[in-house]
This record gives sequence, structure tokens and C-alpha cells, in this order.
Amino acid sequence: MTPIYLDVHVPAAITVQLRRQGVDVITAQEDGGSTLTDTELLERSTALGRVMFTQDIRVKALAEQWQRAGRNFGGLVFGHQLHGSVGQYVRNLLLIAQSTDAEEWIGQVEQLPLR
Repeated sequence: MTPIYLDVHVPAAITVQLRRQGVDVITAQEDGGSTLTDTELLERSTALGRVMFTQDIRVKALAEQWQRAGRNFGGLVFGHQLHGSVGQYVRNLLLIAQSTDAEEWIGQVEQLPLR
């Protein structure tokens, strides 16, 4: 199972629903990361062996920059705030958590909702 790190921009409803489904989730706020920079957040999620889910386009751009530079990170899943519902994101993140291992996400960027 893939553990997930939720950025500060992710609605609390997503956190609650994922936890109800048994997903190992930690939020940046719970981890003391509310004031960390985007770089520090991506480094932190990587250090914890977690895939980061964000709705911040700047974090997605950073991860893609690292990807092009060959810099490893724990993986990033991006979901635009206007392109999916809480329910869609919960279903997609549940699928990711249950059907993949964290090692598969190293250096990967994925955009939700899945099609």
C-alpha cells in the first residue's frame, strides 16, 4: 500500500474520507509543514517515503522540473481544484494507495482525475 502525504491545499474532507477507507495519510499541517516551502514539502514527503497529493500547480511544476533534471522524489499526484470533485479525488487516491507501492512512484508525476 502506498502512504500519502497531503499538501496544505487539500480539503480536509479528502483526508477524512481516505482515513475512513484505511489509507495511511498524513497532512502537511499534522507534520508541522504548514509554513514549509514547496521544495521543503516535496523533500519532506520524499523523506517519509510518501507520495504527495497537491492541488497547487506550483508544486506540480516543481516536481516536473525535478523529473526533467533527474532528481528523485517520492512521487507527486496533482488534482486541479476545478477539474475534479472531492469524491473523484478520494476514489482515485484510494485506488493509488491500494494498488501501488511507494517505490513505484519515485520520480513520477500523475494528474487526477484518472480517466
